[in-house]
Amino acid sequence: MYPPEVVAPFREDLTSKGFKELTSPEEVDNHLNSSEGTKLVVINSVCGCAARNARPAAKMAVDNEVKPDEILTVFAGFHNEATNQVRKYCLPYPPSSPSMALFKDGKLVHFIERHHIEGRPAEMIADNLKEAFKEHC
Repeated sequence: MYPPEVVAPFREDLTSKGFKELTSPEEVDNHLNSSEGTKLVVINSVCGCAARNARPAAKMAVDNEVKPDEILTVFAGFHNEATNQVRKYCLPYPPSSPSMALFKDGKLVHFIERHHIEGRPAEMIADNLKEAFKEHC
């Protein structure tokens, strides 16, 4: 598990833009068990592709007229139990971080795995999310 002082700026990068951080399995269940509305969950991490690609893409995507009802985040390697709980909702996709999951009415409708984040510009990832928002939100 990463020390709090190491992950604080990476967590704040999303929470300062309105992402609600989920820190326990119970919080995850409370948000994702809901059968109404749309929710984006960003599984955040300390890696370079989270800093360079995933977090900037998520922020760009939600700075949009069409966006999910809720924007949420968990932090892999820090809030492990919450992260593992989100990953249960993302099956059959294997665990990966960073990653992004869009839920509609309690069902996973769009998922971006780490291998779709690595090496891709944040703008391309944001466009992918915006298209998913247009379709599902």
